[in-house]
Amino acid sequence: MKVVILAGGFGTRFSEESQYKPKPMIEIGNMPILWHIMKCYSYYGFNDFIICAGYKQHIIKEWFADYYLHTSDITFDFTEGNKMIVHHQHVEPWRVTIVDTGLNTMTGGRIKRIQQYIGNETFMLTYGDGVCDVNIRKLVDFHFSHGKIATLTSVMLVQQKGILDIGGDNAVHSFREKNINDGAPINAGFMVFEPRIFNYLEDDTTILEKGPLQELAQEGELMSYSHSGFWQCMDNKREKDTLEKLWQNGNAPWKVW
Repeated sequence: MKVVILAGGFGTRFSEESQYKPKPMIEIGNMPILWHIMKCYSYYGFNDFIICAGYKQHIIKEWFADYYLHTSDITFDFTEGNKMIVHHQHVEPWRVTIVDTGLNTMTGGRIKRIQQYIGNETFMLTYGDGVCDVNIRKLVDFHFSHGKIATLTSVMLVQQKGILDIGGDNAVHSFREKNINDGAPINAGFMVFEPRIFNYLEDDTTILEKGPLQELAQEGELMSYSHSGFWQCMDNKREKDTLEKLWQNGNAPWKVW
């Protein structure tokens, strides 16, 4: 199953560093938070990634190219056709497709643009700026158990994220945008979709968190997988410093690998 990661928006420019690179490439423990997210999925056996890039997308492509070369033994053979031979690869068993989904494209539009790489398959989706210790395998099993179009992971935090109204049957009865006074389950990302989701995505202006998820909730096609463990996004320097401190102290809950 493919894992789609949204990594193309301008995002929150919360430091000088974020002016020069996409937020998913800001480092925690000397590795981009994007790498941390991918390691979590990989731990559960999901190694086929599609990165929806946009803002400074060349930095993401260059990082993966360098990561591949820097973690492998290389022979440059200029004697016979200028060949490069890779020995003893030490990288993760990942297949990474990086797609330039546009500079100003909205979240739903970015997903629409990578439809050709998904085909008619169930796929996972998350944001490129948050880590979590959710059991991905159990999340996927839950998704297949209810037969609906979409599943999202919910956490109970008092923050400014998409607000969910979840019924006793785990069905999401409504989805609306955040409000500073809200204290309710929030959308933590780490979603699973059936390919029918593409019928709800129109063009580059489509915002996943507005029309599509709201429509799915109204139609009874959006379910919630409740997660009571760790989740943290990186929307500002304070949150980045929190994640860095956890990593440096050896207490990073998302480090399941």
